Amino acid sequence: MNRLVWGIGLLLAGLIGIASPAWSADTPSSGQQILVLLRLAPEHYRPGSDYGGSYGSSPASGARDRLARHIAKAHGLTLVTDWPMPLLGLDCYIMAVPEGQSTDAAAAEVSHDAGVAWSEPMHVYRAQGNAAWKDDPLFRAEPAAHEWRLADLHKIATGRGVTVAVIDSRIESNHPDLVGQVSVQQDFVGDGNAAPEQHGTGVAGIIAAIAGNGIGIAGVAPRAKLMGLRACWQTAGKTPAAPDTLCNSLSLAKALHFAIDHRAQIINMSLSGPPDPLLGRLIDVGLARGATLVAAIDPNQPDGGFPASHPGVVAVAEESMVPPPAKGYLAPGRDIPTTQPGDRWYLVNGSSYAAAHVSGLAALLREKHMAAGSMATLVSAKPGGGVIDACASLLRAARPCDCACPAAAELAADAHR
Repeated sequence: MNRLVWGIGLLLAGLIGIASPAWSADTPSSGQQILVLLRLAPEHYRPGSDYGGSYGSSPASGARDRLARHIAKAHGLTLVTDWPMPLLGLDCYIMAVPEGQSTDAAAAEVSHDAGVAWSEPMHVYRAQGNAAWKDDPLFRAEPAAHEWRLADLHKIATGRGVTVAVIDSRIESNHPDLVGQVSVQQDFVGDGNAAPEQHGTGVAGIIAAIAGNGIGIAGVAPRAKLMGLRACWQTAGKTPAAPDTLCNSLSLAKALHFAIDHRAQIINMSLSGPPDPLLGRLIDVGLARGATLVAAIDPNQPDGGFPASHPGVVAVAEESMVPPPAKGYLAPGRDIPTTQPGDRWYLVNGSSYAAAHVSGLAALLREKHMAAGSMATLVSAKPGGGVIDACASLLRAARPCDCACPAAAELAADAHR
């Protein structure tokens, strides 16, 4: 039996609005790149097929490759790799821009070429978490256990039959509180690193850690299944105990495409960065297909950063954020005990973990057959935002119930008006 270990949490810094580190076919690296989106014929894509295989070897694919090489040569760029996006009818080519040249200018120039749908700089995204520096790290109670009355929520729903895609760094799927919870693991970074990482493991625990196993914590939706979609990678931070977690446009687009194509009902993106047309198009496809997408708010960015600012995305910040965001929901995000690599549990802070709470709540609502769009009717302190009353929100999806929360009488009265 692994001992419960409480320790100092993660330090995952806020967004910086700079061009992404360059990404190659195998590993994220230094440099600057742009994405060049070429149109593709939809008939070459077969639902359920791999992204590569016969699709990538078709005559049309060869023609696009030749066009991409021509574009790169004409603009003094270096063709790195490509990745088909059949849900959008596009083939995404990655091209390196010489040092000293603007990625914005290069993308704008390439966008005018024949056959190019559009081009955009590669962006960087960062997880929205912080350290929990406490004199006494033995914080044994989950805030959601009393703020959200988790025991009462779990009498109504546990997330059974719901799949939550965690687009993040690698999850430790054999953690004692996550064994059997991760149904799919896919790596869209491709740097050869197979080690579990802190941020993704922490987010996964808040959403779906096993309940009732006598150790660790209980996730908000302990019967939900997770897709562990690694689109972010852990890097050295300010201290060894506080690594940074980065993602880029392409790795996120790959993971989003996979989550949507494999019908994840909830998609958690505990990260923030600049607006991105490719990611925006994919988010729109996911929302149109009924997925609920939850993202973390960055208070230092306009409208809370992207993808939280994208229409239809459920934007979430930690309750203690000062000043509170102008719009978006507030959920527990300070002194949160959660799973960490090495069979451990640490304390974490940040909007990353507040977003994870709401993704778990979305799984509970989905189990009770609440439609994706109903996330907009979460019971909160103000219309469309504020502190969430999780119990009252779930009551709207399942009545009558035995959830003993303050809003029960009011909701019951509403039902008979």
